[in-house]
Amino acid sequence: MSVVTKGDVPVWRRRTTPEQYFIWLAWLVGTAITVYCWKLISDKTLWIFVEDAPRQAADMASRMSPPAWSYMSKLWIPLWDTLNIATLGTAISIVLAVPVAFCAARNTTPSVLFVRPVALFIIVSSRSINSLLWALMLVTILGPGVFAGVVAIGLRSIGFVAKLLYEAIEEIDASQVEAVTATGASGAQVLTYGIVPQVLPAFAGISVFRWDINIRESTVLGLVGAGGIGLQLDASINTLAWTQVSMILLAILATVIVSEWVSAKIRHAII
Repeated sequence: MSVVTKGDVPVWRRRTTPEQYFIWLAWLVGTAITVYCWKLISDKTLWIFVEDAPRQAADMASRMSPPAWSYMSKLWIPLWDTLNIATLGTAISIVLAVPVAFCAARNTTPSVLFVRPVALFIIVSSRSINSLLWALMLVTILGPGVFAGVVAIGLRSIGFVAKLLYEAIEEIDASQVEAVTATGASGAQVLTYGIVPQVLPAFAGISVFRWDINIRESTVLGLVGAGGIGLQLDASINTLAWTQVSMILLAILATVIVSEWVSAKIRHAII
């Protein structure tokens, strides 16, 4: 904020003149970058396909309706497999993420110089690779099926759970830990009575939230052979059975809505 005078009257301004020029320059640079990026995208886009997209979408919608309601009888087992993939994968990730989180938090790590960087590397590595890529690699290693999907979800979720959990650990009230320590408690007792009670609500909320996300991610793992309802979706698309595809999409939508409702209720009850 600056003040200029017009005659003898002071006039308040939000920014000084150099600041205003800098803002204008930033807008100019941003606009130039946007125009350049749009040109690159435009040069590599076949606009004839874009212009024909509404007609193609309408044609596909007509092929997908009405959904093949009778096909739902064949989707219950794949849906159950999808729920198992998400649930077991989440459970595996929680078991592995807890020690990683405590090693990554500055106030609980055994070594800031050695252990913490390793824990942070594990977190970054897990979060950097999408669950679909994990599944693609694991199907090659373990073979197609639900087991590869469970491991893929678990490996993907370790980083998510551990990151949020170690941030919660670092934000705990240190005075409670000091109070427990002052009683002569051992390290395990300090952990049990001073740290765990403070992070337990956050831990429960993070776990349920990740389970909700994993249900959505596990629905597409079958596209690469990792089991679940994605296998049915891939088969229906390959055979151009569009009425079956619409039924599968509706089943996935209903499953996600129910899981969202359940996870919201659980988080509300916990937090």
